[in-house]
Amino acid sequence: EPTSVKHALSSPEWKEAMRQEYNALMANNTWSLVPLSLGRKAIGCKWVFRVKQNFDGSILKYKARLVAKGFNQIPGQDYSETFSPVMKPVTIRIMLTVALTHHWSIQQIDVNNAFLNGDLEEEVYMTQPHGFAGSDKSVVCKLKKAIYGLKQTPRAWYERLTKTLLTFGFVQSKCDPSLLVFKTVSDFLYLLIYVDDIIITGSSSVLIQKLITKLHAVFALKQLGNLEFSGY
Repeated sequence: EPTSVKHALSSPEWKEAMRQEYNALMANNTWSLVPLSLGRKAIGCKWVFRVKQNFDGSILKYKARLVAKGFNQIPGQDYSETFSPVMKPVTIRIMLTVALTHHWSIQQIDVNNAFLNGDLEEEVYMTQPHGFAGSDKSVVCKLKKAIYGLKQTPRAWYERLTKTLLTFGFVQSKCDPSLLVFKTVSDFLYLLIYVDDIIITGSSSVLIQKLITKLHAVFALKQLGNLEFSGY
C-alpha cells in the first residue's frame, strides 16, 4: 500500500483508485470551490489507501479514500452535535428471535459510501485534495455533504437515512432509535440500522422487496441477500 500521495500517483492502479474516489465525490456534489471566509480556517484532508483481498488472498480491488482531518475541527464552528445512535445488542437478538419464530425472511443490505450521503448543517471548509487541486490554489472546498473523517459525519448519515424512512411511513422505536417499524393492516416490517448496514425482516417478502427498491432509488445499495451471520 502507498506510503504517500506521490507514491500512489506513480502507480496506475492506485492513481485510478484515487480518480474513482474523486469522481464519486464530484458526482455527489460534495463541495464547491470558494474563497475562504474571513476569520475561518480550512481543515486538511488526506488520502487513505487499502488493498481489499478475496478470501484466497488475491487482490479484489485497490481502494483509495479521501478523509478529512476532523481532529482540526473547532467545536461550535465546524461542528456541533456528533452523537449517532448505535443499536443495542438486545434489539438484534429480539429481532432475529421474532423473525426465526415466524419463519420470516431476513434481508441484509449495505449502502455504498453511506457517509457521503449525509447533509451538513454547519459551514465547513477543507483544503483541496492532493493530486486533484485546481489551478487556483487560493480557493478551498466548502463542504455541502458529509465526508469521512468529519466529527459529525456519522450523525449526518443517520439523520438522512432515518428522515428518508420516516417519509416511507416508518416509526422509530422508543426503546432503540436504531429500530424502525412499518405497519399495515395485516403486515409488519422491522428495519435495524447499524452504521451503513441495514437488516430488514417482516411478515411480507413482497413489502421487503418494495422497501429495498424504494431505498435503492435514494441511495446506492449493495443487496447482500439473506442474513447468514450476526456477531450478536
